[in-house]
Amino acid sequence: MFIGHFAPAFVAAAVSPERPRLGLMFVAAQLVDWAFFIFSIIGVEHMRIVDPPASVMSPIDFYHMPYTHSLIGTTIFAAALLGVVAVQRRDVKLGALAGLVVLSHWLLDWLVHVPDLTLDGTPPKLGLGLWDMPWVAIPLELGLTLGAFAFYLRRTRGPAGPPAILIGVMLLLQAISWFGPHPESAGVFFAMQALLAFGIMTALATWVGENRWFRKRGNLAFALQ
Repeated sequence: MFIGHFAPAFVAAAVSPERPRLGLMFVAAQLVDWAFFIFSIIGVEHMRIVDPPASVMSPIDFYHMPYTHSLIGTTIFAAALLGVVAVQRRDVKLGALAGLVVLSHWLLDWLVHVPDLTLDGTPPKLGLGLWDMPWVAIPLELGLTLGAFAFYLRRTRGPAGPPAILIGVMLLLQAISWFGPHPESAGVFFAMQALLAFGIMTALATWVGENRWFRKRGNLAFALQ
């Protein structure tokens, strides 16, 4: 899953206890993937291109990622971000939301990945394997992302341009991921491309969050929190 990971980020930003922190939630949504691609560059975790492809939708075999994509590893990343946000922002509720968004990453990956996830870094390997069923995986990812994006827009107010640009870029990057040519290798260049895509979307999400505020019902139609 790619942009579908940002669905919980939109929801969490829409219900956060202060001005929408969409950039923070985008970091949370892909925190373990940020770590995975960095770890792959330095040789701590590993992926490879395999033939036949690992799944119908991806030729990449994520064969060694015990620290970032085990349930225990993801929980540790979630707890770490919770602590950082709670201390830095002095807001435990905001930290808890960010931590839940981190945890959602493993659950969403479990839906689509062929078995390559673990509970504690050791077998058995887990994954429902929807990447082998594109007619299910593609509508699921689009539905989650667009539904959460619509929820975020309904809960917030601000200029229409920034969120339109954000969702447009997200859909473009997703289309490239789905329908563009497969990478010839899963080396440093591929990892850097993934990190660049995460960085672009997170920067745009930060921009969007800085230009939106919560709607409030009542005599005063809208208020800034």
